[in-house]
Amino acid sequence: MSDTADIHPRPSLPETPGLPEMPGLPEMPGDPLALERQVCFAVSIAARSVLSIYRPILEPMGLTHPQYLVMLALWGKSPLAVKELIDMLQLDGPTLSPMLKRLESAGLVTRSRDPQDERQLRVALTEKGRDLRQEALKVPPTVVAKLGMSLGELEELHKNLTALNEAARRAGIKPLPAPARDSV
Repeated sequence: MSDTADIHPRPSLPETPGLPEMPGLPEMPGDPLALERQVCFAVSIAARSVLSIYRPILEPMGLTHPQYLVMLALWGKSPLAVKELIDMLQLDGPTLSPMLKRLESAGLVTRSRDPQDERQLRVALTEKGRDLRQEALKVPPTVVAKLGMSLGELEELHKNLTALNEAARRAGIKPLPAPARDSV
C-alpha cells in the first residue's frame, strides 16, 4: 500500500445487497451504480471540459468545435463527398448539412454536385478555407499547453479512448473510421 493511501484512505463503497447473479458478466465489488464509477460519467465530463478549452481558441477563427472537425477532415483531403464526411465524423446528414451551409456562408467551403454522379454532393475548401489552416496550426499546441499534460500522456489517453470507441463498436455501435496514427 502506498503512503498516500495510508494518509488519505478512500471510503469504501457500500455493497449492493441482493445483486442478482449475472452469468458471464464480471463481478463488480462495491456499488456498481455509484456515479463516480461510471465510465459514461467520466467520458461525458471529460468531453465537456476539453471542448470548453477549444471554444475560446476556435472563436477568433469563426469556428465551432464541430465545424473545426469538418475543416480538419477537409484539410486532410479535399474535396470529400458528404457521405465520406458523415462516415469520417460519425455524424448524421441532418446534423452535418446545416454545419456545411454555415461553413459555405462563411466562404470556407463550396458544395457542388459530383459530375460523375449527380446524386453525390461534394464539399471542397475555398482559398479562404485553405488559408485558415495556417491559423489552425496553433490549435493543437495551444490545447496541449492549456491542459497542462504532457504530449505522451495525451497520446496514451488518445490510444485508450480509441480502444474504448473500438470496444463500443464491437458491442454494436456504428463502426468508426480508423484513427489517424499521429493524432492527439
